[in-house]
Amino acid sequence: MYGLIKFGQQKVVIRLSINGNDKKSRSKAFKIAVSQPGVNSAAMKGGENNQLEVEGEQIDAAVLTKLLRKKLKKGAELLSFGPIDKKDGDKKDDPKIELVPMMQWPSNNYYPYHVVPQYPFYESYVVYLGEHSHGKEATSIDFDRVMNFHHEFLGSHLGSIEKAKDAIFYSYTRHINGFAAILEDEEAAELSKHPNVVSIFLNKGKELHTTRSWNFLGLEHEGKIPKSSLWKKARFGEDIIIGNIDSGVWPESESFSDEGMGPIPSRWKGTCQTGSDPTFHCNRKLIGARYFIKGFAAEAGALVTSKFYTPRDTLGHGSHTLSTAGGNFVEGANIFGYGNGTAKGGSPRARVAAYKACWPPIIPSDSCTDADVLAAFDMAIHDGVDVLSVSMGGLPVPYAQDSIAIGSFHAIKHGIVVVTSGGNSGAYPGTITNTAPWLITVGASTIDREFSSYIVLGNNKHYRGVSLSSKALPEGKSFPIITGASAKVANATAQEANFCIEGTLDPKKAKGTILVCHRGGSPVFNKCTQATSVGAVGIVILNSAFFGNEMYAEPYLCPATHISYSDGLQVSSYVNSTRKATAYITRPTTELGMKPAPVMAAFSSIGPNRVTPEILKPDITAPGVSILAAYTGVQGPTETDLDNRRVKFNTMTGTSMSCPHVAGVVGLLKTLHPTWSPAAIKSAIMTSARTRDNTINPMTNSTHLKASPFAYGSGHIWPNRAMDPGLVYDLTINDYMNFLCAQGYNETQISFFTQGHFKCPDPISFSNLNLPSITVPKLKGSIVVTRTLKNVGSPGTYKAHIRSPIGITVVVEPNTLEFKKIGEEKSFKITLKVKGHKAPKDYVFGHLIWSDNKHYVRSPIVVKVTKNVR
Repeated sequence: MYGLIKFGQQKVVIRLSINGNDKKSRSKAFKIAVSQPGVNSAAMKGGENNQLEVEGEQIDAAVLTKLLRKKLKKGAELLSFGPIDKKDGDKKDDPKIELVPMMQWPSNNYYPYHVVPQYPFYESYVVYLGEHSHGKEATSIDFDRVMNFHHEFLGSHLGSIEKAKDAIFYSYTRHINGFAAILEDEEAAELSKHPNVVSIFLNKGKELHTTRSWNFLGLEHEGKIPKSSLWKKARFGEDIIIGNIDSGVWPESESFSDEGMGPIPSRWKGTCQTGSDPTFHCNRKLIGARYFIKGFAAEAGALVTSKFYTPRDTLGHGSHTLSTAGGNFVEGANIFGYGNGTAKGGSPRARVAAYKACWPPIIPSDSCTDADVLAAFDMAIHDGVDVLSVSMGGLPVPYAQDSIAIGSFHAIKHGIVVVTSGGNSGAYPGTITNTAPWLITVGASTIDREFSSYIVLGNNKHYRGVSLSSKALPEGKSFPIITGASAKVANATAQEANFCIEGTLDPKKAKGTILVCHRGGSPVFNKCTQATSVGAVGIVILNSAFFGNEMYAEPYLCPATHISYSDGLQVSSYVNSTRKATAYITRPTTELGMKPAPVMAAFSSIGPNRVTPEILKPDITAPGVSILAAYTGVQGPTETDLDNRRVKFNTMTGTSMSCPHVAGVVGLLKTLHPTWSPAAIKSAIMTSARTRDNTINPMTNSTHLKASPFAYGSGHIWPNRAMDPGLVYDLTINDYMNFLCAQGYNETQISFFTQGHFKCPDPISFSNLNLPSITVPKLKGSIVVTRTLKNVGSPGTYKAHIRSPIGITVVVEPNTLEFKKIGEEKSFKITLKVKGHKAPKDYVFGHLIWSDNKHYVRSPIVVKVTKNVR
C-alpha cells in the first residue's frame, strides 16, 4: 500500500516571486502548503520552478496565498483555482512527487502529509557540543572565540564560513557549548556523525503548562506569620535571585515593586533588555529581563514583527509564574473582588529576573522552541541566578535531545536549583514530562479555597459549583433551564449541542434560558460566548466522568457555574424529567477550609517515567488549581479576543502554577542553607512531604480514588518541615555522570560535559543513584539497592520503618544509623524480594522512613515485578 492519499477535487496554482534556484524558499513554500487543511499534495513546477501547485479538498486558496506572502516575505500571486479530475496514484507530469510505501515513512514524521519532496527540507536544529573550557571569569574575547569556532566547525561541513554564518542564528557561548542553525536534513545527519557532537535535534516547540496557597502550605495562619514559619527563619528569601524562563513579565505589576528592597546584589551580572519597548523597565526587585526569539522566528518566519522584540509579557503566563515564585507583598489582591487578600510569592524578598523564551502561539506547538530555551538557560547561568523556575515541557525524549534537561544539567553544575512543571496531559500512565533526575518535577493539586457558586433548582435542591464570573443573574430570580441538546439546530447532533459548540444552538429555543453544557468539545469560555450569542442568560457546565469532582473557577463572561460529575447527573435528571424546569445561579463567594484538600488534579501528568523508568517522577506536588497571581495588562482574564476586561491579578490552573510554588520554597531554603547542594535541597523537600489531606486520610485523585507516588511523587510539599529535614540524600555532578553512563552515553561523549576525562564505573546501575525515592520497574526475584544519608541536623540515632509494597519483602541493613555530627554520612542497603509465586501484576507502592522521633525522612518505594520467561 502506498502513502499518497486520494487526490481531492481542487487544484490551486500560485506563482511565487522567488528564484528557481532558491532551494530554501522552495522548501519552505512546500512545507507551508502541506500544513494547510485539506491539502493532499504540493509541488514546485513551471519553467522557472517557481510555480506552486497544490491539490486537495476544500482548500482556502486566498488564505494560502496570503500566508505564503507573510512567511516567505516574497510576492505570491494566485494564478488559478478550480476542480480537477486526477486518479489516485497518477504521477504523470508530476516529477516532484514521489510515492512512498507506508512502511518506509520516516519514524520521526518529517513528512506526515504522505508526500516526500525530492529536494531537501531546511529545518532549524540545535547542535549540542557539551561544555565550554573557559571558566566563570570569561570575557567577551572568550565568547567571540567560541562563536568563531562554531562558524569554522559548521563551515567545514557546509563548504565555507560564510555559509555557516548565514545558517547559525544562535551561538551558545557562556556555559552551554553549541549552536542553533538552519540546515538541510542531510547536512544535519552528516553533522551528527562528528565525534565532537554530543547530540543534534530539531528545534521543536515546548508548551507552557498552564493569596491563599501559602496559608494552605503553613507559611502563614489566618493572615499572621508564626515565628516558626520558614518565611521568618529564611528572611522571606532575602536577596536570593529567582530566574523564570517563560513568556516574559509585566513590569508595572505591583508584585514587582521594589518597595523595601535594598541595593541589587553585586554578584548579579544580568541586564535589563528593553528591546523595542521603551516603556519597559527594571528595578531593585525585577533586576533583569531578557528575550530570546531567534528559534521562534526560524519557525514562524515573517509572522514575527518588531513588536515581538521585548521581554514584556503579553500572555500573562510569565507574570503569573514569576510573581508566584518571588512576587512582593501586595495588599488587596483579588479578581472581581474574589480571593481578596495579600498576594505574595514564595520568596517575597527575593530578586527576580525574567527570561522570555515563550511567544504567542501563532504557529502550532512552537510557543517555546528548544533553541530559545537553551539560550535562556545559558544566559541565566551567566547572569548568576540561584533558582530557575521553568513552567513548560514537551514530549519525553532522550536527555541529550531535550533543551530543558541539557540546560538544567549545566545549571546544576553551577549550584542552581531548577524546578519544572510535570505537564497537563492528564492522569494517563507515562504522560509525565521533564524526567531528568537532576530536576525537581512538580505535579499539581488543589488547595482548601473554593470560589463557590450554587445552582439552585426549582425543586429547592442546591448543588455547589465554582465560578469567578463577573456577571450575575438578578438576585433570587429563576429562569427556565434546558440542555444544549434541547436547543440544537436541525443539522447539529445532540452531542455537539450539549457541548454548546458554535453553530449548534437555536436562538429561538435558547433565548431566556439557562443552558446545561457538558465539559469538553470546546473551551469553557467559548460555551459562555455561544450561549449568550443565542440569548441564553447563563450556563451550567457539567463535568465528565473522567474529571469527576474536579472543577475550575474561571472568570466567565456570563453568569455560570461549573459542577461535579456526580452533581451533574442529578441536575441532568431534574432537567430531563421535569416539565418547565427552572433554576437560579448564585453569585460566587470565596469559601475557605474546604475538605478534602489537597486532591490531585485530573490534568496533572503522571508516571511512570518513560525515559528512565528507574527514576520516579514527579518528585513532589504543590498547589496548581485556581491560583491567584499577577497578570498582564494587555489581555483579558479569559485570554479571548472578546474579553475586553483588564485585571491586575488572575487565577490560572496547571502544573505551571505548582512549579513556581516549589521554586519559591527553594529560594527560602537556599537563603536558610546557602551551602546545601541542589540535590540536598531537593531531598529536603521530598523527604519532608506529606501524603495525607486535611481530613487525615490518604490523598486522593479527582474521582476519590487513592492517589499514588506516580501522581504526587513523595507527596505534597510541606515547607516548614523541609527547613529541618534531619537527613538528606545528597548527589554530586559525578553521580549524574555515572547515571549518564548507565543511560548508554560513552566516556568520550560524557567527557564533553566535564572538559576532561571521565571513566564510567563498572558495574553501573540506575537503581543506586542516591535519590530520595526507590523505583524498581523490573524486579526479577530480588535486588539490593544502596543509599547514603547525610546528617544536616543535630546528632541522633535513626531507625528504619518500612511499609512494604504488596507482594514484596523489604529488608534494610543496617536498620539503625547513628549520626554524631553535621555532614557525617552513613550508607545502607535495601533488599527487595518477591514473596512466593503470586507476584502482583502492576506497580505496587510502599515507603521507607528513617526517624529519630523528631525528624521523619520518608522515601517512596515503587516496584513492578517482571516474571521470568522460561
